Amino acid sequence: MKVAIAGAGGKMGRMLIKAVGADPSLKLAVAFDIGDDIAKAVAGCDALIDFTRPEGTLQHLEACVTAGKAIVIGTTGFTPEQKARIDAAAKRIPVMLSPNFAVGVNVVFKLAEVAAKALGEGYDIEVIEAHHRQKVDAPSGTALEIGRILARALGRDLGKVATHGREGDTGARPSKEIGFHAIRGGDIVGEHMVVFAGVGERVEVTVRSHSRMSYATGALRATKWLQGKAPGLYDTFDVLGLKGGGAV
Repeated sequence: MKVAIAGAGGKMGRMLIKAVGADPSLKLAVAFDIGDDIAKAVAGCDALIDFTRPEGTLQHLEACVTAGKAIVIGTTGFTPEQKARIDAAAKRIPVMLSPNFAVGVNVVFKLAEVAAKALGEGYDIEVIEAHHRQKVDAPSGTALEIGRILARALGRDLGKVATHGREGDTGARPSKEIGFHAIRGGDIVGEHMVVFAGVGERVEVTVRSHSRMSYATGALRATKWLQGKAPGLYDTFDVLGLKGGGAV
């Protein structure tokens, strides 16, 4: 299977190139950066892997639609309008979209869902994430996805119950609130913790990524799974067989 990698000069792009080189079932067709000849890059591949920024991803998505190629998207931070464009493209080509391709993180997605349903309304929920100092968005796409999964599991509207950090005289914590806290510093690859705080006990679900290679190998697994699939919008729960409260 021939793959193209967008954002080749970035940290994830370099890691993906290394991972493809170590996988005998894959061949690197081309690696490029935003601003290069996208149509030419896409023409020689079976699938494009994109970990860039929303604006660049949408350009690459259009090129894949035109060329009839599959695309794997690890970019986060899409607006509702941009997400609608991805949904529309998925009616024409296979699209794999996930805020995090690491297998362990996706297991945490599922564990968080199961825990929320089992623990119910008697536990306060906080989502804490940590990343390197150069990360430009907060909370992370993974943390927000955890929040969406928790809200769905509990029948809540995340837009109404989400709280991002706290300061000053906040008053008592609303029982249905889902809190988000972002740590930025050093070279932290990625850490996510979901805290369910009840009376007399606390349940924590945590995943720590020590290398971006976990994201890269997960993305390659998803890319190979996507080969030959019909047009549609897929996610890592499809790849891992964890459907039943999907991740995207």
